[in-house]
Amino acid sequence: MPADASSINLTHHFLIAMPGMEDEAFAKSVVYLCEHSARGALGLVINKPSDINLRHLFDKVELPLGRDDLARTLVLQGGPVQTERGFVLHEAVFASDAAPSEPVYASTMTIPGGLEMTTSKDVLEALSTGAGPRKVLVSLGYSAWGEGQLESEIAENSWLTVAADLGVIFDTPIEQRYDKALMLLGLQAWMLSPDAGHA
Repeated sequence: MPADASSINLTHHFLIAMPGMEDEAFAKSVVYLCEHSARGALGLVINKPSDINLRHLFDKVELPLGRDDLARTLVLQGGPVQTERGFVLHEAVFASDAAPSEPVYASTMTIPGGLEMTTSKDVLEALSTGAGPRKVLVSLGYSAWGEGQLESEIAENSWLTVAADLGVIFDTPIEQRYDKALMLLGLQAWMLSPDAGHA
């Protein structure tokens, strides 16, 4: 591994799967990285829909969904780890706009770039009352890499990386997110060869 590989920090970046990616969980995927450090990385796939929507999910956890704007939103398959557990990616919410410091919800990771990822039920309870974050992405499961694993995969040409764009996460239809993420690099899918980087 190059000496500087351990110093790259791809938190708040997209990983875009190269065409050669054969792992079914990640083929043609876009992963939003919530955390990346020397210890490893954690992220959510943002373009693999499950077969349930938020209305159905809220029924399963026995909560009303007080947000009609979210009822038909599909729950995503965030990755192969803990696929029974919900992860909510949302814009940062503060108890008071005057003092943005502590996250409002119990189990929340603050991500540089204005986002938070919450795993506690209180964010769903807020949505059930019609409150909660305005923009949300809900996934079942997450993606994780151990120490040095993601850096190795990037070196092997498995992933492209680009700074995350909130418009791709929250405002782009799921089926267009892969192409939109590539466009952030000025690329289109047809330009990518699974053999790139090999003589």
